[in-house]
Amino acid sequence: MAFICHLCGAALDVGEPVSRDAECPACRGDVRCCRNCRHYDERYNNSCTETQADPVPEKTRRNFCEFFYFSREPFTGAARSSSREADARAKLEALFKKPKPGGGPGG
Repeated sequence: MAFICHLCGAALDVGEPVSRDAECPACRGDVRCCRNCRHYDERYNNSCTETQADPVPEKTRRNFCEFFYFSREPFTGAARSSSREADARAKLEALFKKPKPGGGPGG
């Protein structure tokens, strides 16, 4: 199975267990980091679904987490939640949209 870099989307030729010093050949980003882990989820405390893992402040940097397991999720890059985010932003903008001059009652 080919793994995908969380930063650039390049295919990675790494085996498991992933060594701590593994880097993406395309962007030189750290491979063994929270963003590439199956436990990474921004909706959880410390962005991690593993309750026994120690907090890691830098999610894109290599670390010593013993619960690391390479995510099998397909790479979606920054667009991972962009459609949901865009929908929420559109609703907020509509909610706080200023009325056009002369468009209101009695105008």
